[in-house]
Amino acid sequence: MRDAEAVTFGSAGLDRASGLRAKPEALAALLKRPDARVLPLWQGLVPVVEGRPVGETGPIGETGPIGKRGPIGETGLVTVSPGHPALAEASGAPTLLGLDDGVPWFGADISAWSPDIADAAANAAFLDPREQRHPALPAESRFVELRAVMTRLTRREAEIAATARALFGWHATHGFCPRCGHASEPALGGWIRRCPNCRAEQYPRTDPVVIMLITRGDRVLLGRSAAWPQGMYSLLAGFIEPGETVEAAVRREVLEEAGVRVGAVQYLASQPWPFPASLMIGCRGEALSDAIEIDLAEIEDARWVSRQEMVDVLSGANPAIRPAREGAIAHFLIQRWMEDRLD
Repeated sequence: MRDAEAVTFGSAGLDRASGLRAKPEALAALLKRPDARVLPLWQGLVPVVEGRPVGETGPIGETGPIGKRGPIGETGLVTVSPGHPALAEASGAPTLLGLDDGVPWFGADISAWSPDIADAAANAAFLDPREQRHPALPAESRFVELRAVMTRLTRREAEIAATARALFGWHATHGFCPRCGHASEPALGGWIRRCPNCRAEQYPRTDPVVIMLITRGDRVLLGRSAAWPQGMYSLLAGFIEPGETVEAAVRREVLEEAGVRVGAVQYLASQPWPFPASLMIGCRGEALSDAIEIDLAEIEDARWVSRQEMVDVLSGANPAIRPAREGAIAHFLIQRWMEDRLD
């Protein structure tokens, strides 16, 4: 696909500066720069500010706006300078995420911070389980679930936030050496974990997942999991197994879940999906039959949906089917299929 990287979390040109990760002096120098920004994450949530005019500069920090924001929406990431009070409970030194047009962006995990539920003001500011305000950050900011704002961030900010969420989520769940069981430690600027006992190294985990636009004529195959919101349908998807090609995984998953055999398979686009650590590999496949035979251990339902029906689905006019979340690669691929833009 010619516009494959237009997908949410697609590459926006962030310079990851991987050559600096093994140079502590260079990282320290970047952190001391007056334009250095640190993005704090709290329990996987990202801090944002909403309500700014489209095109305003950002992101917002306690020292004011820096850099340029694209005209995507009114939501921007909140960053702070190194040494800011919000970083007091960070787990380790900030991790370099990359350079944004030369400006160093770091991330810091402040999940150890506990909101003071006895504080009346903090209690009042708690909106729902996905939102929380931090007293040291701007009053209008809040920590939110990244999926709730991913389509309202600039492409560069979305890439940075996804990188930070995936990286810190990996550190939080992989604290022990898989070889000897000893507690491991962050190394290489926070981009690997090293065991001090046996010296084994672990790298951030990424799980490959195939997600497939299966078509037959002018219809697309949709399915739903029992755990999803009522009426929500999406493209079928599944993890790639060891020793399996992408094409074989597409055919196996569709056959297992819906009982539909698939012929030719074509790669379309990919999307990092840091919930917690997937790489969604979007493909198109041609179904060889119409009959659906659902495996209820895999999915709750599957059905063929025509292009005409999909018009109502995407507009919200179909009461029986809710589309995949905007920003997810499933929504992206379905839209491109509807517009005949899969080339």
